[in-house]
Amino acid sequence: MSCPIFQVDKPGLLTSFQDMGRKKHQSKGVVASGAMDTTACQIANLLVGNPKEEACIEIAVQGPSFTVTAKSATIAICGADLSPMINGTPVDMWKTLQVNEGDKLQFGAPRGGVYAYIAVSGGFSVPIHLGSKSFYSKASLGLEIKKGDMLSAESLPSPLPARGLRHEFSYPKEVEVRVIRGPHETHFGTEDFEQFFSQAYQVGQGDRMGYRLQGKVPLSSPTHKGIASDAIPLGGIQVPEDGQPIVLLADRQTTGGYRRIGTVITADLPKLVQVPPGGMIQFKEATLDEAYKALEEQQLFLKHVEIFIQK
Repeated sequence: MSCPIFQVDKPGLLTSFQDMGRKKHQSKGVVASGAMDTTACQIANLLVGNPKEEACIEIAVQGPSFTVTAKSATIAICGADLSPMINGTPVDMWKTLQVNEGDKLQFGAPRGGVYAYIAVSGGFSVPIHLGSKSFYSKASLGLEIKKGDMLSAESLPSPLPARGLRHEFSYPKEVEVRVIRGPHETHFGTEDFEQFFSQAYQVGQGDRMGYRLQGKVPLSSPTHKGIASDAIPLGGIQVPEDGQPIVLLADRQTTGGYRRIGTVITADLPKLVQVPPGGMIQFKEATLDEAYKALEEQQLFLKHVEIFIQK
């Protein structure tokens, strides 16, 4: 039976339920959504004893304010440091936290990164649409978090022992991100690829759909009339006519007709999405084998976290 855990005093600016997204529905025109930083979301769940695919509350920029309505509960906050506080006192991240009825969970100024995640032991009680609890506003998929709402947990297990990670997580404003070249290589010249991998790009406008980047030297204008609209992968890098790349993210459109110079490897997406506006991204070319190896290392790290927590 579900149990009310949070009353929403303020929803914040970009607060939503997100899990690992809607799988296998893009062919029907359904946006995948899901957590922007899947690593932080999964670790938050593991810390509180949930399956790592469970939904978290994703917050960004201006965090929400909640009042705890359950007698007691175990939560974890991972990802960007958005100055979390309980009853006005700063609390640690990447560890379990016990909250009690009447406690106020709030957030302050961002100190590093963009997206943070709140997990509750027992998981959030959220309707599942097309196999996911993720919220996508433009299609009214999922449960929106609004002021005055009561957010519930599926269940509230007995309090968990205090546990946390010793691993240091940091979110620098300048990162190197690996990219697999293509698929539209014939739509770019040799100088385009040299320029793309040599210059640093500044993060401009960005949201869950994608990050617009700004380089000092734009890539060339299209030499072809265009490409046939095709499926857009997570991390696909479109280059429109202005020559400035756009990295497509969780709420990306399902198809698009802009040429793509490359795709960010899956393992590097979590650090890319945590770069704030004004931060810098340097792209580095990678092979498919390197991308698989990096993903295996990422999954192995999560497995080690899971084993450590279960001890």
